[in-house]
Amino acid sequence: MRRIIGFGILALSILSACESEHSENHHSETVFTATTALRVDTALSKEYVSQIHSIRHIELRALERGYLQHIYVDEGDQVKEGQLLFRIMPNIYKAELEKSKAEAELARIEYENTKSLADRDVVSSAELAMAKARYTKAKAELSLAETHMSFTEIKAPFGGIIDRFHVREGSLIDEGELLSTLSDNSEMWVYFNVPEAEYLDYQERLKKEHILPVQLRMANDRIFQHEGKVSAIEADFDNETGNIPFRATFANPSGLLRHGETGNIIMQDKLESALIIPQKATFEILDKHYVFVIDEEHVVHLRELKVAHEMEDLYLISGGLLEGEHILLEGLRKVRNGDHINFELKDPKAVWKELKLYAE
Repeated sequence: MRRIIGFGILALSILSACESEHSENHHSETVFTATTALRVDTALSKEYVSQIHSIRHIELRALERGYLQHIYVDEGDQVKEGQLLFRIMPNIYKAELEKSKAEAELARIEYENTKSLADRDVVSSAELAMAKARYTKAKAELSLAETHMSFTEIKAPFGGIIDRFHVREGSLIDEGELLSTLSDNSEMWVYFNVPEAEYLDYQERLKKEHILPVQLRMANDRIFQHEGKVSAIEADFDNETGNIPFRATFANPSGLLRHGETGNIIMQDKLESALIIPQKATFEILDKHYVFVIDEEHVVHLRELKVAHEMEDLYLISGGLLEGEHILLEGLRKVRNGDHINFELKDPKAVWKELKLYAE
């Protein structure tokens, strides 16, 4: 029995030695591809989910009660400032206006006659004062009737686009009832949330560059043709999310953007002397990033990296790798820590070109 166990151990030892020898022979025959990290000036794009709002977006409500006599526009129409949009049947308010005019005229005549008599000391000054007060009251009631009459016509307070109607012609509407909404899309306000750390970075960059343009990626993944600028930052952070709301303003001369759209704000962060490597040269273990570094003896060494930012196909490294060090680019699963390999060095610029790097 002991002989069988002994032979088994010996066989495993021989097999392990053969596998190790085979692995070394395999590495000696295989030529791996390696590259280097390099410091470059580039730009890091950060995107934030955003909500798009018209610079002016208001509700159009009825100021008087009555029947909606006429609608002069259609949903989606572009209207001008002062354009007539809706008319409430004015019959009652017109009658009240005519009555107020007559009463005001009567009060005027009474006042003028009383004043004439007072100038000749026929009536007392108290009677003149009462006549004047009645005339002033009548004029105020006339002004009020004119205001009620004007409220039967709903006009556009500014130029914009009419939204969906909430009433139809002939409807009996109450004072304050919603008729439609009006949007001024000449400029758009785009709201997005920024984490605290990135807010602090933004403020540091703002001190140096003063104006930091932003871009808008629309829902169809295309970039809006006009750049915007951050025009406001709210006062407080959200304690639950740790974010603070930003507002960017975009010119919208073509009217392409509409109230309620969504998109992504793109902010460019210029980076000087950034150390960048391809993502394909790394692998993860328990949420940590590693790379194989090749020394002068062609021996690979496992090393942990500190990734500062993730870019498309690239990592921006803040620690764990030095400029010019050779790193394994391909065949990461075929080697182990401490293996001796043969490799050919590939120019990092050629690697980045294949990865479609756009650096500034």
